[in-house]
Amino acid sequence: MARHVQSLAELEVLCNQLYEGTDLAQRMQAEKVLLELIDSPECLSQCQLLLEQGTTSYAQLLAATCLSKLVSRTTPLPIEQRIDIRNYILNYVASQPKLAPFVIQALVQVIAKITKLGWFEVQKDQLIFRDIIADVKKFLQATVDHYIIGVMILSELTQEMNLVDYSRPSAKHRKIATSFRDTSLKDILMLACSLLKELLAKPLNLQDQQQQSLAMHLLKLVLNCLNFDFIGNSADESADDLCTVQIPTNWRTIFLEPETLDLFFDLYHSLPPVLSQLALSCLVQFASTRRSLFSNPERAKYLGNLIKGVKRILENPQGLSDPGNYHEFCRFLARLKTNYQLGELVMVKDYSEVIRLIANFTITSLQHWEFAPNSVHYLLTLWQRMVASVPFVKSTEPHLLDTYAPEITKAYITSRLESVPVVIRDGLEDPLDDTATVFQQLEQLCTVSRCEYEKTCALLVQLFDQNAQNYQKLLHSSSRNPLEITVQEGRLAWLVYLVGTVVGGRLTYTSTDEHDAMDGELSCRVFQLISLMDAQLPRSSNEKVELAILWFLDQFRKTYVGDQLQRTSKVYARMSEVLGITDDNHVLETFMAKIVTNLKCWGRCEPVISRTLQFLNDLSVGYILLKKLVKIDAVKFMLQNHTSKHFPFLGVNDNYSLSDLRCRTTFYTALTRLLMVDLGEDEDEFENFMLPLTVSFETVTQIFNNSFKQEEAKRMLIGLARDLRGIAFALNTKTSYTMLFDWIYTSYLPILQRAIELWYREAVCTTPILKLMAELLQNRSQRLNFDVSSPNGILLFREASKMICTYGNQILSLGTLSKDQVYPLKLKGISICYSALKSALCGNYVSFGVFKLYGDNHFDNVLQAFVKMLLSVSHSDLLQYRKLSQSYYPLLECLTQDHMSFITSLEPHVLMYILTSISEGLTALDTIVSSSCCASLDYVVTYLFKHIAKEGKKPVRCREISQDGQRLLHFMQQNPEVLQQMMSILMNTIIFEDCRNQWSVSRPLLGLILLNEKI
Repeated sequence: MARHVQSLAELEVLCNQLYEGTDLAQRMQAEKVLLELIDSPECLSQCQLLLEQGTTSYAQLLAATCLSKLVSRTTPLPIEQRIDIRNYILNYVASQPKLAPFVIQALVQVIAKITKLGWFEVQKDQLIFRDIIADVKKFLQATVDHYIIGVMILSELTQEMNLVDYSRPSAKHRKIATSFRDTSLKDILMLACSLLKELLAKPLNLQDQQQQSLAMHLLKLVLNCLNFDFIGNSADESADDLCTVQIPTNWRTIFLEPETLDLFFDLYHSLPPVLSQLALSCLVQFASTRRSLFSNPERAKYLGNLIKGVKRILENPQGLSDPGNYHEFCRFLARLKTNYQLGELVMVKDYSEVIRLIANFTITSLQHWEFAPNSVHYLLTLWQRMVASVPFVKSTEPHLLDTYAPEITKAYITSRLESVPVVIRDGLEDPLDDTATVFQQLEQLCTVSRCEYEKTCALLVQLFDQNAQNYQKLLHSSSRNPLEITVQEGRLAWLVYLVGTVVGGRLTYTSTDEHDAMDGELSCRVFQLISLMDAQLPRSSNEKVELAILWFLDQFRKTYVGDQLQRTSKVYARMSEVLGITDDNHVLETFMAKIVTNLKCWGRCEPVISRTLQFLNDLSVGYILLKKLVKIDAVKFMLQNHTSKHFPFLGVNDNYSLSDLRCRTTFYTALTRLLMVDLGEDEDEFENFMLPLTVSFETVTQIFNNSFKQEEAKRMLIGLARDLRGIAFALNTKTSYTMLFDWIYTSYLPILQRAIELWYREAVCTTPILKLMAELLQNRSQRLNFDVSSPNGILLFREASKMICTYGNQILSLGTLSKDQVYPLKLKGISICYSALKSALCGNYVSFGVFKLYGDNHFDNVLQAFVKMLLSVSHSDLLQYRKLSQSYYPLLECLTQDHMSFITSLEPHVLMYILTSISEGLTALDTIVSSSCCASLDYVVTYLFKHIAKEGKKPVRCREISQDGQRLLHFMQQNPEVLQQMMSILMNTIIFEDCRNQWSVSRPLLGLILLNEKI
């Protein structure tokens, strides 16, 4: 007994260190010791000791956690032991209902796991684990505390049944979940609803904690029932707006009773906010019930009851002041339009009154922009879908959207403008900083704004003119109040975003010439603002206005510039009068002038530069646009003057962080596309274009040879590597790529090699250089298929081999790295090397046989570097880091397809490592990885089978060839479990799993089955 007490005291100390300790090392040590407890044979007795004699809640929590891990093991405990554990926990919580809530929750979770995993297990002709509901009913007949525990058990069981454990076969999970759905779930839902009715029938005492707790757990139980994955489609929870609840047909009676919906609306009105939001969450699911559950008259009646509930909530809106209630109600409204057509909604009895109430609620919500901003998405979704449905409504009943949609648009516009002074004066978080949310809302608004478009345009014109005039007055004022100017610029930024939005909305709504003319009116004002803002550069500027202008230009490009648009578009009528812009050629000139201005004046502002370059990149994609762009003077200027003197962001001084250099790749990709239009075979023009890079490389060469200012050389090389990668990416013809190769090969590749040798420890330097090499090795559009007399393919591969070998040998000298450093300092570089090597092996521009023939060891060296780097990486890291696995496995596929002689020559431990990596990759969720593993395995077993089939038939002269196959055969005979395990994995995947790449998985099966007989 003394020993037990001692061990109990030790365990309790460890629990406190784990759950309450502030010393990280102490906590990690406690966790390590307690993990050992789970694997020890005394785990069960120790858990019992902690539950029965533990003095703290944390000791009981530890016992529950250990039991949970114990019953969840892949190899299950004996059935008698699991029954004992379940009965023990049921008796334990029944005898101690006042335990801490988190302890009860953890113990209930153990019961749920035991029940789920033993759902089909039989003892004495009984499905022994299914009597849980009978056990729960005993709890429901006792005290309130027991009542709550009973509901918690049902709730946790429902949730556990719905939870997919990816470490187990998905088919087994679906079988258990389906059986639970068919045998128990409806009864649980009906029981929960009847208990909620009983609760509501009694006078509610909102101060009574027990009553509140009971109501909360009952509502959570109903919500878990309604959230159940009824048909096994594992819906993505993030796709909230697309969700339909696939209620089983035999539940119809519950949903057809009006009392069911009334119960939850009554609960919403009766309960405090923390609970009423759960009632609304249940109603969201009720509103999402699949349409096919009802006949047309039943659906109309059901929708009528939902709308009646909405009306009641909006007529008594006090509860919506709680953010949780407000958010769930917004979701509820969005689901109504997701699941029901506008034609059905307008037929509902109180539609006109309800749509008025919803419009007023939306307007009020938009005006209080600082309150629950994430909920606005659902309201805008509702209005967007309503307006988008207008052309398809056949009903004669008025939909009234032409009345309310302009009011919603106006409320959004005015509220955003009114938010600006409040944000600036009170130092609040600016909504414009969260561009993802702003763009999402604007995308929804563009559909709504096109309803009664004349009203939207008139409002925007009025507000734009008013704010632009005020801004000009402030600029010319002698006092020049900076705060007022900032406020005015903030308003103009919102207005430019809004104009871009409504112009972009032309694509999503039927448009007329009148609408195009209105777009012209609005666009004129933005182009005038561009001139006004650029005139102030570089003295004063506003980043938010610039980003808004770039958004507008991109929307205008998508809508009115391009191949599809007719030249007669009315958008240019007003623009030609005011600005002299008569067609898209003039617009392109304006675009390019703006791009050049930004690149000149915004060099130190990364967001503006990167967005400007993205815009330039988008412009440079279409061939017809490229032909127009190269005629523009601004483009000719850029092609001839891409230096830091004209474009400061190309500079490499200490004022720029190394990450700022990333945008240079985009710049040179776009610039090279423009150069390619008229380049042809003009080598002189290409040399002139490359002149700034030539000068930079010569400078680096001098630094290397003389003073060696390390930091300056490093910055210049990083910039050059990024520039050249952009150029190489855009050169998609053999002629143009050959020009780049001739320029870089003899003079500048050695410098990059030297940089890899010197700075292998610094990923910020090696990554751009390795990525450049990987890009040079890409045979995109057959650009590397050099002439038959050219050795360029082999020369390029030799340089790549040198670089990969140098990097591989140096990176392995770093030794063991910490978990947070291993990817950036080592694995990222290895993944790029593998990607580069794969491109070279699959590019079909090098005959690898010549290396051995002429005694050249570059090919052998790079393969040995591949092996050395691979052995320094653990199997878990191979699969954990996505970029690494997506470069390693396709490379392995290439090697097994074309270079089996290399694979068979490997040492047994290396071969075992590779085959184990294939085995582990077969079950990867990433289809690129699993498909490559299947293909690699197929090549290996095919090679082996062909070798066995031909063995004995070969003449003496073929013995050397057969030695490769003999080595592999001998290895497999020594380790027969390797292929057997892989066959087992593939069989399990095909039979039991939801296999997304069935064809790839089936490929190696025949070879494995045939070899299984022979090995």
